[in-house]
Amino acid sequence: MALISVTRSRAAAAAAALLTGALLAGCTAQASEPTARASAAQDTSGSTAGPSASPSATPSAAPGSGSPSPTASPSATKKPKADRTPRAVVVIARGSNSARVRELQARLKQLGLFGQNPTGYYGDVTAAAVRAFQSRNKLSASGTVTDRTWAKLRSVTRQPTRDAMYPPTRNPVAKLDPRCMTGRVLCVSKTSRTLAWVVNGKVVSAMDVRFGSQYTPTREGTFSVFAKSRNHVSTIYHTPMPYAMFFSGGQAVHYSADFAARGYAGASHGCVNVRDLGRISALFDQVRVGDKVVVYW
Repeated sequence: MALISVTRSRAAAAAAALLTGALLAGCTAQASEPTARASAAQDTSGSTAGPSASPSATPSAAPGSGSPSPTASPSATKKPKADRTPRAVVVIARGSNSARVRELQARLKQLGLFGQNPTGYYGDVTAAAVRAFQSRNKLSASGTVTDRTWAKLRSVTRQPTRDAMYPPTRNPVAKLDPRCMTGRVLCVSKTSRTLAWVVNGKVVSAMDVRFGSQYTPTREGTFSVFAKSRNHVSTIYHTPMPYAMFFSGGQAVHYSADFAARGYAGASHGCVNVRDLGRISALFDQVRVGDKVVVYW
């Protein structure tokens, strides 16, 4: 009996050992599949396989299936097609102040799209003219000069002269009144808002001017300079009137700092204001008492 008991104990022990080994082998097999999938996913994403990558990472067949389990297959990432359309490059931007802006304005003026003389500043008026040109030529009407706009504009216009780019006034000088064609005349046009210094029918210099308001209008007619005052101050309004040349009562042609700063947002009390200090200074030295003044529409 003792021998039979010992034999049965040894058989039981051997069976237990086999069962334990089978359970451990099963755990190892189950754990290897997700590990292999993670490794495969890591490779397809572009990562370099580390030292742990080995043939043993290949997924094993599922028990009793006879074929290997399907591996994770990440979908291919589609890269967007590159935009091969060349983008427009800004050649002249709004807010610029340069010689190229003057050329732009002079070219637009040739086409009747810019109604004043070139100033060199790219503001709202210039932007509106650029938009009109772009619309006319089926370009993107942005109001900004791109390389395409610039190329098209240059192809349909001629190279402007220096005089066209750097005129003496911002406002185009009006056609001279017949009374300005003889002698020495300060020829003042209310229509173009310019003053032309004319000697024997030839324009010697020109400058922008502004006039009095509707309550204190600048008188029209033919006059003559009867007094000059280089550093005059108004006795009525107590404001400076440098380089004053009086032609009708208290009305005079003179420099105006207010006109230089505010432009046509303001008005005079009847005088002919000039905003270019250099030009009025030079004119003051040339004009004589007795020279003619013509103010006309």
